[in-house]
Amino acid sequence: MTPAPELAPQELRVLAAVADTGSFTAAAVALGLTQSAVSHSVRGTEVKIGTVLFTRGRRGAAPTPAGELAASHARRVLRQLDLLVADARAAGRAPAGAPPRAAGPLRIAAFRSAALHLLPPALERLRRRHPDVEPEVRVVRELGPGTAGEVAAGRADLGIATLGGSAALPEGLLTGALAEEPYSLVHPAGHPDPRALPLVDWDENCGSYTRAWWRRQDWIPRATVRAEDDGMVLAMVERGLGMAIMPALSLNGANASVAIADLGPDRPSRTVGYVTTPEAASSLAVKALIRELRVGQQTS
Repeated sequence: MTPAPELAPQELRVLAAVADTGSFTAAAVALGLTQSAVSHSVRGTEVKIGTVLFTRGRRGAAPTPAGELAASHARRVLRQLDLLVADARAAGRAPAGAPPRAAGPLRIAAFRSAALHLLPPALERLRRRHPDVEPEVRVVRELGPGTAGEVAAGRADLGIATLGGSAALPEGLLTGALAEEPYSLVHPAGHPDPRALPLVDWDENCGSYTRAWWRRQDWIPRATVRAEDDGMVLAMVERGLGMAIMPALSLNGANASVAIADLGPDRPSRTVGYVTTPEAASSLAVKALIRELRVGQQTS
């Protein structure tokens, strides 16, 4: 059996930087190297692996499918090295017999309503117990790869995602359910016939967990008003521009100008949970955040 090629961390950094920037020149600037050094590193990596990782052209360097996969692994390996250092230092600083406290950057990807309403209380509790953790939260739309794709690609340590949706999660990720989120009918308060209003919707709404329910409802019209995200949908409903069917997290900011009606025992719901990698799941910071997310759902 041919032994796996030995790739140095610097080669992995170059590989990830070229994939992220789409250019040997931009990667060189980001890493403080020359363009020729980056090009030489990528060629050497391709020789070691035995396949082409980037297509070169006048518009830059585009990852091949092999390059995309290699860049994802590179980001995750580099992040694991960072976590190794952070956790070992935390263990070395801990008093004898005391559990170590997490420290360092913690990269989180979340869809909009989770970033607004689910994460902040968990991060507040996390900061009290682990004051040296530095959360970095990015809002990612739940379309295509979504937050789980950010985790699989090595760009996030943990994602807050909708589980059981129409898109299958990337293989090899660890998941855990946090909350079952019901959908409700939302309409302008006091409207005499809210079901006669136009439907306001957004692209992230209605995954496989709700699609069958929607098909059975002959009173729901085709969406004639569309918005960028659930916050815009709610703002439109508040101004009397239509009605919407929205999950509970999206309604946390609703004011008295809207009414929220239960859709009955057959109402749809979605499962909100976390997604992480097996290697990140063993880190102090990710374990601590998962614990606080679970505590928040137990007390809510």
